[in-house]
Amino acid sequence: MSDPFDPISRTSASVMAARIRKREISPVELLDAHLENIAALNPRLNAIIELRTERARQEARAAEAAVMRGGALGPLHGVPVTIKSSIDVAGLRSETGSRLRQGMVAAKDAPLVERLKAAGAIVLGNTNVPELLMAWETDNLLYGATRNPWDLERTPGGSSGGESAAIAACLSAGGVGSDGGGSIRVPAHFTGICGLKPTPGRIPATGHFPEGVGPFAPLGVVGPMARTVADLELLFAAMAGFDAGDTMSAPVPLRKISADELRQVRIGYFEDDGVVPVTAETRAAVRAAADALRKQGFKVAAVKPAYLEKARENWWNIFVRLGGELISPLFEGRDEDLSAVLRDFLETAAREPQLSKAGLLDSWVGRDRARLEMMAEMAETPILLAPVCAVPAFRHGERAWTIAGQRVEYLHAMRYTAWFNLLGNPAASVPVAASGEGLPIGVQIVGRPYEDELVMAVAGAVERDFGYREPPLLREALTLGARG
Repeated sequence: MSDPFDPISRTSASVMAARIRKREISPVELLDAHLENIAALNPRLNAIIELRTERARQEARAAEAAVMRGGALGPLHGVPVTIKSSIDVAGLRSETGSRLRQGMVAAKDAPLVERLKAAGAIVLGNTNVPELLMAWETDNLLYGATRNPWDLERTPGGSSGGESAAIAACLSAGGVGSDGGGSIRVPAHFTGICGLKPTPGRIPATGHFPEGVGPFAPLGVVGPMARTVADLELLFAAMAGFDAGDTMSAPVPLRKISADELRQVRIGYFEDDGVVPVTAETRAAVRAAADALRKQGFKVAAVKPAYLEKARENWWNIFVRLGGELISPLFEGRDEDLSAVLRDFLETAAREPQLSKAGLLDSWVGRDRARLEMMAEMAETPILLAPVCAVPAFRHGERAWTIAGQRVEYLHAMRYTAWFNLLGNPAASVPVAASGEGLPIGVQIVGRPYEDELVMAVAGAVERDFGYREPPLLREALTLGARG
């Protein structure tokens, strides 16, 4: 039996795959190392809600046999991954954290899961979410709250909070989240890992619940989460491609960014949006990322995008107000089945007047005008650096903060990601700095629609000077393991 927290489980997915191909480690021992990490840490984190242990062991043995035969191996051969529980994995519960779906089991894999398996990945299990994904804090009535490995009193974010906590604590090598208003990037920022919100349609959202229809279609995406940018690229390449089940899907081929092309990219950055302040440490993190790129030879300049506030208003109308109208009827007469985090969302949506036909039309037209303005501004500066969130990981249930003498409410603190859901930009979060309390601070790298590969290339350049650090909970477990 392998030792808990064996170094083979604490490297990147790319390194794991390479070592398997070289026969330096076996898929079976790699799986066992992750299962022991899960046994040691998941009871405290509550990140993974269901495991497929026996099936995963069968797949690991088959993967090991394939290595010994010397046949062709996929790019993720033998690498253990997890999947957000809003995405179908055959045989696993697909409840999306809600009593309304309690006991529901996926009959088949979502296309992205099929593609990961075809690339050789081994799915360990699925991860916890807030009810129906409508919060930046992961908690629900079925499984309870997920805790952050940097501080158990704090949230790992939402809605991909279980996924981010699992990856940060080395319970899995990487995985898949979804993002309609920051639900990949905020958890990545809170837990010190990397996450990519792709352009809508690059990775099919088929098999995700809530479905990508109506207001959720142009805003919501599925995307990779991992400890390194190279792993984001590996996962993205495995999952990307057209699928007719996704209304936004487009047959966009993968693209390789050359070193020459990357060096020519002009980069803009802004430390805040001029409306909601961010912590001083968050501002410093954006400057540090900009300075690092400048030292690498990139042309970097401060910018102040003019379209952000209008984009936020239109995202609010489409996602919050229309989304609330879609979800509220599901809970009529079932108030006891409503979790606190979803109740907060629905009460916020209900305080707004019902969106009129004219209001909806104005939001839709306003979205397109803001996108045109964004594309014009990014014509010469195709990459932006920005905060991910106004604050680092917050304490469970916390809903307001004082920043630069100004009270910042929960929903406003999260505005820094929602703009780019409305506008369809690809955007990544990469860990750059730490708060005074030692919490991770990520920086957001944003590109033009369908330029996901360029976003990841620049994110990789940022990562060269910063990147993933092991959280205290993992270091504590390693110390105890060494003593025992």
